[in-house]
Parts: sequence; structure tokens; C-alpha cells
Amino acid sequence: MINSFHPPKRILMGPGPSDVNPRVTAAMGAPTIGHLDPAFVGLMDEIKELLQYAFQTSNQLTIPVSAPGSAGMESCFVNLLEPGDKVVVCQNGVFGGRMKENVERCGATAIMVEDEWGKPIDPNKVEEALKANPDAKMLATVHAETSTGARSDVKTLTALAHDHDCLSLVDSVTGLGGIELDVDGWGIDAIYSGTQKCLSCPPGISPVSFGERAVEVISNRKTKVQSWFLDMNLVMGYWDGSGGRTYHHTAPVNSMYGLHESLVMLKEEGLENAWARHALNHKAFAAGVEAMGLSFVVEVDYRLPQLNSVTIPEGVEEAKVRAALLNDYNLEIGAGLGALAGKVWRIGLMGESSCKTNVLLCLGALDAVLTDMSAPINSGKAVSAAQAIYSA
Repeated sequence: MINSFHPPKRILMGPGPSDVNPRVTAAMGAPTIGHLDPAFVGLMDEIKELLQYAFQTSNQLTIPVSAPGSAGMESCFVNLLEPGDKVVVCQNGVFGGRMKENVERCGATAIMVEDEWGKPIDPNKVEEALKANPDAKMLATVHAETSTGARSDVKTLTALAHDHDCLSLVDSVTGLGGIELDVDGWGIDAIYSGTQKCLSCPPGISPVSFGERAVEVISNRKTKVQSWFLDMNLVMGYWDGSGGRTYHHTAPVNSMYGLHESLVMLKEEGLENAWARHALNHKAFAAGVEAMGLSFVVEVDYRLPQLNSVTIPEGVEEAKVRAALLNDYNLEIGAGLGALAGKVWRIGLMGESSCKTNVLLCLGALDAVLTDMSAPINSGKAVSAAQAIYSA
């Protein structure tokens, strides 16, 4: 007989999802109401306002797509591109490759600017590609590359896009709420994110924001958006309260309760404080990792504080380490992806998971497991090195 499901209690320190605050889970357990109920419509307006704060934008088309971050990515591409368009796509990890997939599935051409995994995108290469392709419609780049833990200079890249009369499209699935992001200040035309990273909300919703230039492109398409569900010309009618709500789809009501609460918590903490908290916990974690004798793939100047790619010691079976952490400590960390598979662990310090307790627990557990496996590390050094950062 199949019984009710009771998930184990885990500490989520992988590349996402992150730990969810009890306030968010409690909000999601509130009574379900209709997706056109006046009370829910009021909540929708508040979610839009809170997302505008998180993105640092006044864009009216700032909404949560009722699907995971991958759908947010697809919504941007299918709305902004038409067959025959040309896009300069920056790739320094897995998710730049997914951008290329989306471009091609829209019938457009992807001009690739590739950099080494673990390095930021080189603006000089981007400028060369834009000069060589004056008919390019858009520049697409990943702000925070989840597969490597590298941060690219989106502010500079967006300025280059505008210099060459291109739209700027940004993936900040892992960036939003964890590191500086200023959509209006940097001039980003379209951006997408996810709820399960630094917003610490369960997966299943993708915040997106489209600026005036992007909305103009969407409104003046020559062809229909290839996805009915993600067509912003239709979705706008549901999320734009100025002319009354037009039914489009049944929104995930209880998930929206959770997103609202997580954004309320972000506003209470303050964006700058959230960024500072992620930076401090990363600094302490990095001190512990390096005291242990391990290293990072990404150099400190462009390393994401919320996603740490830690090199695996010589002779260690990385999957066994992850299994031991999960089984003995209820602690989840992630494996490497793509070119870094088998070479790194991806350890998240995102949102609710970014706290002193988790930093010290992870370092102590990793130290104990590796010591037990006779790995070549400096045993017993990690926790005290991290504590020294906190004490300072």
C-alpha cells in the first residue's frame, strides 16, 4: 500500500533549491482561494511591487511566470525572438549553452562568445562579436553561472549591447537576492530568475522583467509567439490590473503565497543587507575551505558568494563524499556539471541556507568525512578558520 509521503528533513547546501523559511511554508499552507478572487488580485499587485524592488526596476511588466526558472528563460527568448533573428550568446558554463538551445529553437541564429568555465565573460570578446555582427538583435548573458560559481560583469556587457543597438537579456536565476543586481541602473532590457535560489522559496515560479524596449519588440512582432502559455501579449492581460484581469491560466495560488512571503522577508532584511550576509558567509566558508587545503575553481574577484565550486582532493570519490554527507548529516551538496563533472563540488550558500550555522556545519562535516576517507587535507583546521572570520 502507498502511504502519505513524509520527506526527510535536509539541510540544502547544493546549487538549489535552498532551505525554505518556516514563514514561507506556513504561508503556502493558507487556504486556497480562486486565482481571480479580489483578495488574490490584491496579492498579485503586491508581488509585482516586491519583485520590482528585488530586481531594482520600475518595469511594469515584472511578473512571476507560473513555472520554474527554465520557463522564465524560455519566455524571454520566445517573446523577443523571431525566425531569422541573430543573437550574440555568451557561454562560460552550462546555462549559456541552454541559451543557445533556446535561440535556435526560435529559428534564430546564435553567435557564440565562449570563455573558459570558471572565468567571467570577457567584454572585449563580446565587443568584437557585436562589431562583426551589426545586425544582431540581442546580447544574451548569464549573470551568475550556476554550473561554475562565476559572476560576469553584466553592467558592462549591457552597456556594450546598447552601444551596438542590441537588447540586453540576462539570466540571473542564481543572482537575484544574493549579489548586486540593478536592472534599471544597468539598463537591462529583459531578465529572468528563479524562486528556489537566493529567494529561498520552493521551486516552480520564475520572476521575469521586461523593460520598455523589450515590450515594444513583443508588441510589434511579425509572427505569433511560438508558445501560447508564455506569450507575454496574453499574460500581460492577466497581470496588468489597469484594465481588469483577463483570464489566462490558473495561477499556482499557494505557491504565490509563498513567493509573496519570501519577498516580504527580503524587503524586511533589505537588499544591501542580504548581499552583505551572503558575502560574509562566503568569506568565512572560503577561509575554512582553504584552511583545509582545498581550493576554488573561480578566482575571488568574480566568485559568487552564494555558489561555491570547491575542487575535489586527489584520489577522493566525490559521490561517496556527497552520499556520506547526506546519510550521516542530512546535508546536501551538489556535483559538478558539464566540463566540471567529477572535478568539483558545488556548495550553495543561498538565501535561508546562507547562515553561520550552515557554514560551520558544512565545514565540520566535510572535514570529518574527508578525514575518515584518509583524504589529503589539513584535518581540524576548517571550523576555527571560519570562526576567526566571524569573530573579526
